[in-house]
Amino acid sequence: MTVAKKMQVFAEKSSWIRKMFEEGARMKTEFGAENVFDFSLGNPDVPPPAKFSEVLLDLAENDKPGVHAYMPNGGYPYVREALARRLSGEQNVTLDQGDILMTCGAAGGLNVVMKSLLDPGDEVIILSPFFVEYNFYVDNHGGVTKIVATDEEFNLDIPAIEAALSEKTKAVLINSPNNPTGQVYSAESLQELGRLLDKAGEQFCRSIYLLSDEPYRKIVFDDCEVPSIMATTTNSIVVSSYSKDLSLPGERIGYIAVHPEMEEKTPLLDAMTLANRILGFVNAPALMQRVVEQLQDVSVDSSIYARRREVFCRVLDEAGFEYVKPKGAFYLFPKTPIDDVEFCTILQEEKILAVPGRGFGAPGYIRLAFCIDEDVIARSADGFKRAMAKAK
Repeated sequence: MTVAKKMQVFAEKSSWIRKMFEEGARMKTEFGAENVFDFSLGNPDVPPPAKFSEVLLDLAENDKPGVHAYMPNGGYPYVREALARRLSGEQNVTLDQGDILMTCGAAGGLNVVMKSLLDPGDEVIILSPFFVEYNFYVDNHGGVTKIVATDEEFNLDIPAIEAALSEKTKAVLINSPNNPTGQVYSAESLQELGRLLDKAGEQFCRSIYLLSDEPYRKIVFDDCEVPSIMATTTNSIVVSSYSKDLSLPGERIGYIAVHPEMEEKTPLLDAMTLANRILGFVNAPALMQRVVEQLQDVSVDSSIYARRREVFCRVLDEAGFEYVKPKGAFYLFPKTPIDDVEFCTILQEEKILAVPGRGFGAPGYIRLAFCIDEDVIARSADGFKRAMAKAK
């Protein structure tokens, strides 16, 4: 067999979203796109802010010598400086451009961090439900994931995290607002987590990092605020992107920010700058770096997602689903009345596409993405009712 055995196994584990995507394409061809209710992909459909096009067109006309030349591997210093100013306000610390690296999206950023932190066998705690690719990012760089469940409302379970810590723990990876649940972890629970990791680091004589993946930070509802993780521990790292708050997932532009008072900040930043190169990312896209430099205080209209959330919640309420109302992102994660894979099959009979929760480490749930037109959500209501009736 040409393909590595590990990759074969990984392909099977990561196949749920891909399967739903492929099934959606087939069903849309067979029944017409307007007759299929595809909630499987977290692909933002809200257009980028108008200023994005204005800035992009202006920069595209810049033909000064060197505008497309190589840059420092961490990214343009003036772009990092603009980002540092914004993040200083978000994180309640004083960052400068040297604390920031521009990356090829949050996925590239997470791989850069893992490459820089992990020795073979080091453990990274991830919290279920989790983004499906976290396991693979850790494995890419010789690490091992330890999965810890959140509580019944998808909040941090601090005692469970404490029980999972060991002399091999290198980091705890969190995602808030969360994909797939939409939960936002409270400031109090994050403070408790930061204290726990600092205490465990002293016990095991090694730094344990709190790594926060934050691409949904600006998509929140009901005046919810996303707390600063840099206020919880100096061993904190933020990774994020502009994929969701500017609706630019295909442009692969993101960043890493390191706590300015981290004891081992300089060697870590040096390692991450090198990792950016040797992993093949080299630099974040040059044009997009220059674009986002001028868009630090701009984001999509999250009220659009808020309205869709309300429509979808009514649909699920009327069909009899149990769920935790999301505080951010654009996903609902309701319980299923039967096995989640079986229930997804029933939903497909109603031309509804959802992703089984087991793909996110949480069997017994489904993920529904509401980055889709309100009319589609509303028209799916009868199908959800029929699916629930069939499952009982």
